Amino acid sequence: MTDPDTTAFPHRPSDDAWQARLRERVQRGEAEPLAWAVTRHAATEPPFSGRYEAWWRPGRYHCIVCDRHLFNSDHKFDAGCGWPSFWAAQPGAIAERIDRSHGMVRTEILCAGCGAHLGHVFDDGPPPTGLRYCLNSAALRWTDGHNTPTGGGPDA
Repeated sequence: MTDPDTTAFPHRPSDDAWQARLRERVQRGEAEPLAWAVTRHAATEPPFSGRYEAWWRPGRYHCIVCDRHLFNSDHKFDAGCGWPSFWAAQPGAIAERIDRSHGMVRTEILCAGCGAHLGHVFDDGPPPTGLRYCLNSAALRWTDGHNTPTGGGPDA
């Protein structure tokens, strides 16, 4: 496990650019208003509230900040936890660091491109990896697999 610092991300925008990009995406319906708090300040959306928690269409999930391809829908599963869950990530797409917040020790997952907080990974997932990447919908952008820009989800 790595413990990346803020200089380790090749596509990390300035805070102003990060906010502006997300503001534009919220206005176009491609991002949720909570995206800034989740991706930059590691907030967590309430369980069962995110647009992709019960979204099962085939496609790809990208970082809402830098568009890096993170997960494929064929690796998504229903963990019953209230957040989109995947058993595998795209190779090289995820960075990890120890998260000691809230009186517990977890593994935080970040976009390897820009450092956006995505969620956490746990070792209670299904075979073949045994992993559960637990994501905030607000950190994701879904495409149909042809990289067609869309917010996706039931509200799109």
